[in-house]
Amino acid sequence: MSHNAPNAVSATAARAAMAAGHLTAVAYLEACLERIAASEGAVRAFAAIDIPAARRAAEAADRAGRPGLLGGIPVGVKDVIETSGLMTGHGSPIWAGWRPRADASAVALTRAAGGYVMGKTVTTEFATRHPGATANPWNIGHTPGGSSQGSAAGVAAGFFPVAFGTQTAGSILRPAAYCGVTGYKPSYGTIHRAGMKVMSENLDTIGAIGRGLADCALLVTAASGRAELPPGAATSAPRIRVTPGPAEAMLCDATRALLAEVAARLSAAGAQVADAILPAAVLAGAEAQPTVMYGEIAQALAWEAANASAQISPGLRANIATGAALPPGGLDAARARMVAAQAAFLDWMGDADLVLTAAAPGEAPEGLGWTGDPACNALWTALHGPCVSLPAGFGPKGLPLSIQLVGKRGAEIAFLEAAQWVEARLG
Repeated sequence: MSHNAPNAVSATAARAAMAAGHLTAVAYLEACLERIAASEGAVRAFAAIDIPAARRAAEAADRAGRPGLLGGIPVGVKDVIETSGLMTGHGSPIWAGWRPRADASAVALTRAAGGYVMGKTVTTEFATRHPGATANPWNIGHTPGGSSQGSAAGVAAGFFPVAFGTQTAGSILRPAAYCGVTGYKPSYGTIHRAGMKVMSENLDTIGAIGRGLADCALLVTAASGRAELPPGAATSAPRIRVTPGPAEAMLCDATRALLAEVAARLSAAGAQVADAILPAAVLAGAEAQPTVMYGEIAQALAWEAANASAQISPGLRANIATGAALPPGGLDAARARMVAAQAAFLDWMGDADLVLTAAAPGEAPEGLGWTGDPACNALWTALHGPCVSLPAGFGPKGLPLSIQLVGKRGAEIAFLEAAQWVEARLG
């Protein structure tokens, strides 16, 4: 992808160019469509796309003067989020061809902000484990990660500048890391989940994947109706705790070296950086997360399991069985441990602004049959605070490596300001 092509421009830069009269929504869309025509056959990011509808939306945006935060910006929508006019299949043959009448809340608010749906992006089955056909644009022999695989691959390939993802364990941050783009999982509950196929009531979070943190924050702002977002970068250096996280034993040498190098760079730039060890009370959240996830998935897919079990993948059937087999009180006990871990994390953070940790164990694994391990992300999802994945280097195979930043729930603006300070020093 040429860095001079209009579709290589971020959503925030495109909005500025449109406001200045240097770019139209139609020209921006057509550049994206050229990339789709050239690469979609190999990348396979889309579950559904309606090009005539996208062109009509771009033309309408130009006629209207492109009002709103997202005026004239095409957005990818993960295929567990409902869209009127396009099918929503949840990555499952059970729901193949289903067309909802209404948009999910996130999509409706995106359209109200002037954005439009470029297409539905491939998800793993019900945003869980069984992958779709999407390949990593950096090397199509490698996974793009999951479950938001089409959203991450589509942004990386230049098909659209920003897209919705969802996360239960690591489904925004891991694919963003593998595809060398930015992922932002806001605090739990920031974006309303009406119209999303929810798997885990206490974990699922809608977020964004984009070309930078400003793009992700822009989409989250539009989809959440939070007028105070997105902020700019912090003017003072943040206080950062560095930890390899609960997946320390899984980290490859390149990821360990990257964490050390980034920490040193941020310290040299003025940040207060200190190595830290996660206490057992926080790590208990990582132990509780899978129990909560499987127990709630068994509840969420009760209809599918009862009426279309043969169309559920063996792996997901096993996960449903695990959740259904929990002893009485087992799910509630795991939820309580997760809540306790959230409180312990806030105590452990103290006056720190960020945690710096790994976004994934290493580069994207080879093959498309497995989307990688979410062990670097699951704890932080369970803690309900905001997290971002930022590209920060490359591994021995030439594939992207990323860092992860984690913040406190209830301090979204301060977190984003500090995260953008870090992002500005990774280039």
